[in-house]
Formats: sequence, C-alpha cells, structure tokens
Amino acid sequence: MTPKSPYSALLGRIPVTKHSVSIGGSRTTWWEYGTPSDQPTLVLVHGFRGDHHGLEPVVAHLPGFHMISPDLPGFGESEPLRLSHHDIDGYAGWLHRFVDALELDTPPVLLGHSFGSIIVSAALARTTLTTPQVVLVNPIAAPALAGPRGILTRLAVLYYKMGAILPERLGFGLLRNRIIVRIMSITMAKTRSTSLRRWIHSEHDRYFSAFSDRSVVLEAFTASVSSDVSEFATSIDARTLLIAADRDDITPVSAQHALVDLFPDATLEVLSDVGHLIHYELPAQAASLIKQFLVPGRQPGERPAGKAAAGESPADADSDEIAR
Repeated sequence: MTPKSPYSALLGRIPVTKHSVSIGGSRTTWWEYGTPSDQPTLVLVHGFRGDHHGLEPVVAHLPGFHMISPDLPGFGESEPLRLSHHDIDGYAGWLHRFVDALELDTPPVLLGHSFGSIIVSAALARTTLTTPQVVLVNPIAAPALAGPRGILTRLAVLYYKMGAILPERLGFGLLRNRIIVRIMSITMAKTRSTSLRRWIHSEHDRYFSAFSDRSVVLEAFTASVSSDVSEFATSIDARTLLIAADRDDITPVSAQHALVDLFPDATLEVLSDVGHLIHYELPAQAASLIKQFLVPGRQPGERPAGKAAAGESPADADSDEIAR
C-alpha cells in the first residue's frame, strides 16, 4: 500500500492544471499550481532523476502564489531534448525557451532544487533569461567529484556508465533496480519520523526511475557532477536566496558559505537536522523562507513574534503534520 503524503491535504487546496508545450521539437509537460495574482509567479526546476512531484510539498505550503513546475526533458512526462545533449548548456537553453514559451507578463522568480540549482544558475549566466529573484534549495555549491563524498560520486559514475553500456534489458534493470534506489533514498533521508521516511522511500520508488532512456540519465548525471553553482554565481545579478542544510551529504555547509559570497546579492539560510531532501522533510520551513524573501518589507529569517526559527522542530508545522 502506497503511503499517503503528509502534505496531501494542503496540496489539495491549491488548484492544479496540467499543460504541455513544444520546445525545440520535443514536448515539455508542466503543471500550473494556483492562478496569476499580485504575488510573484515562480518557475520551479526539480533535481536529478526526479520530476515535478518532488517539489509539491513546497508548493503545498505556498498557497496564493502562481507556480509553474515542468518535468525536465527526458524525465517524468517530458520528452528528451532533440536539438542538444542533456548537458548543462542543453538544459539551460531549454529553460530559457520554456520560460519564453510561457509568455508571462513579467519575468518569473526562478527556483531550482539540487541539479535544478545548476540549471537555473547556468541559464541566468549563459542565456538572456532574466528574473527578479532566484531561490536555490540544496544548491550544489562545489564540484561533487571533489567533495567529501568524492569516492562515492565516482562509484556512482561507474554505476551510470555500466547502466548505459550493458545490453538494454540489463542496463535498464540496473538503473531502475529498487534495491539501489532504496539505498540512495535511505542515505539522503535524515528525518527521525518513521512515517515520513516510509513516504519518502515510496516517492523515490515511484518517481526516481521515470527517465526516458539510458543515454538521457547518463548525460544528465554527468552534467550534475561536472558542474556546480559556483561557476555561475558571479554572473547572477538578481537577488538570490540559498536554502541549505547542515547535514547535506552532497555539499558541505562550508561550501555553501563560500558560495553565498560569490553572488553580488545573496542571502544564505541553513536549516538544521536535515540533508539533501529539504523539499521532502522541511517544506514548511523552506516555504516560509521563500515567502519572507519574496514579500516586500520582510527579509529571510525575519519571523512574527512567537514563531520558531528555521530548524527548531518543536514549533515546526511539518512536525505537527507527520507526528503520528
């Protein structure tokens, strides 16, 4: 039995519409949450091997905002890129064309999680895409191959290469192996809530293998470990919010502090006792920081009287939702 999302009730209050658009001859499928209003429109870019479902817990905590969340080309319900490889330049160019195709009245706020943080940053640095504000959740702040888990990253490189060169049936079987997916999920999840961990594993079982073919996933993985946000930060003039985690196995906090100093105008918020799955484990805290960042007159970290700081679990709305 599939565990029920602890955020389903909140998400159910937000209207959602499914759309698709042709970008460079391939179909991009995207979901629209909410309707245009006086609040900013956000375009959300998910991480590697996921799809739009991964950011829905954050969406659930942002009622009143207009949000657009596509599946990356080659993942979920979006077709692979036809005019370029699934590398950083390919995805950056796609994001630029996708936002143009939306024909919004004003440039949207761009939000990227993990690999999505690299794509958003590259698109702003290497194309003419513009945005008033940027939000990067679990940003990839330093090269994965040079990080504290560089050896594990190299093993992952070997894993994806084997998945690509083996005969098709064996390759797909390796890349979609449920045991390996579960090991990845267990490694990333830091929550002590049994029910939340069960749901996170279920989400990865359902959506972590929704890629179109082996070449796409290998190209995208290679891109995800070959670049990082620090390459593009100095070229991003828009106000930027970095939401990082103190237990992130992919990027250490020290690298996040170094990254924020590279941006012309950026703020770093570090959430406590969470790793690379902020969007699953602490979406209410992430959404609160996002709202404070986007709403004029309030800054990240500024809270109404009586509210707990980010990382203080006793008063965290997420803890109330999943404590059972």
